[in-house]
Amino acid sequence: MESILSFLSAVIAFVVVLGVLVFVHELGHFLMARLSGMRVYTFALGMGFRLFGWNKINGFTFGALPDGIDLQDNCDYRLSAFPIGGYCEIAGMVDESFKTSFKNTEPQEWEFRAKNPFKQAITIAGGVIFNVLLAIFLFSIIQFGLGETTYKTTTIGAVANNSIGEYIGFKSADRIVSINDKMPNNWSELNEALTIGNMGENLNIKLNREGIDTILYVSGKDLISQISKELPLGLAPAESKVVVNCVFDGLAKENGINEGDTIIAVNSEEVYSHTELISKLQANKNQNIAILVKNETGITEKQFTLDETGTIGVGISTLFVGEIETINYNIFQAIQKGTIQTFETFRTIILSIKQIIIGNIEFKSAIGGPVMIAKTAVTFAEKGIYSFLYFTAMLSISLALINILPFPALDGGHLVIIVVEAIIRREIPVNAKIWGQKIGMGCLLALMAYVIFNDIVRLM
Repeated sequence: MESILSFLSAVIAFVVVLGVLVFVHELGHFLMARLSGMRVYTFALGMGFRLFGWNKINGFTFGALPDGIDLQDNCDYRLSAFPIGGYCEIAGMVDESFKTSFKNTEPQEWEFRAKNPFKQAITIAGGVIFNVLLAIFLFSIIQFGLGETTYKTTTIGAVANNSIGEYIGFKSADRIVSINDKMPNNWSELNEALTIGNMGENLNIKLNREGIDTILYVSGKDLISQISKELPLGLAPAESKVVVNCVFDGLAKENGINEGDTIIAVNSEEVYSHTELISKLQANKNQNIAILVKNETGITEKQFTLDETGTIGVGISTLFVGEIETINYNIFQAIQKGTIQTFETFRTIILSIKQIIIGNIEFKSAIGGPVMIAKTAVTFAEKGIYSFLYFTAMLSISLALINILPFPALDGGHLVIIVVEAIIRREIPVNAKIWGQKIGMGCLLALMAYVIFNDIVRLM
């Protein structure tokens, strides 16, 4: 039953996210076409057979429209059978519908092919523009609702095993001074500089270790390789504490460890994160350990022997107790921050694509299809509305970037045709456009099949 509910949650999350993104993208095409004086015969969510829809000529109907129906200057708004995209059928344009009934007639004033290159280009670019605007809108909502919270420290409290932080060579109590000559001012800037902020670049990290200035040099290529393995950064800031959230039957309860206690150290070694505590407990299975616990009565040491599970029967979390800075933004500041975040995300994705092209990131590990999108959507949805909005904004940017690529069947491919026609001052033959669309669609469908197969393999 649980697996069925999980599957249904994934399907619903996928349909919601994809539906919003497709609707906004096609709305961009639709509005720009109408503003340019073009007729739009179909506005469809989904592909394939028409399930139902509405237009001014024959109202709300199920199934396909009657043969030979003349919509004139009206549009049929429809939901189609396969929820894998959507499209606008613009009069006089060769698109994924492959309709060419107009090719033997003279261009009409309401047709795409009769408009000047600027109106054609803005109509094609409308989808990408609206996806970018959606991302700015969603990021702005997040900034307005949450503001920005940062930990005012660049000192490392703990480094998790098998993590990027361990690979770089960090140790507990390291204070980061600069990364590539830029000084991080807080924990958020430190995390960004170590991951997406310097994507693929070699890192020259200056830090203070036990009062001595130390330099760590990390190859950008090698770091990307570690990131592509989906390893965690694995760093906890200093002034973080491990807090006991709940106590179950077991060693903790038997030895007087209570809810609300703070676990300071294991075998005289300080712990700063719940992952570090778990790691130390697992490393001492079937051995005597000493755990230092702090509560309102003071600090006490609990000594006992772990069993073969390496657990003590508590629920724990990491709590930062140092200086926290929270900034709240008004609506105008939120829009500014949302715009900056959108274009910084563009930069990060472009740098990631570059790393795939030059071979630093394996293609199959970096690309996710519908299955991975659904799985990730559920994960973000479970974390709350703001996380879900963030995920949707990231996908909207990705959709914009993909569509602007100069490839047949994508918006970027149409833009290339518009530029070429503007240069040669005549229309490229309709049959040539049709073949370009078919080849492009074939390649995209093949890529989609590969990506879905790769998704399934990654989940197995």
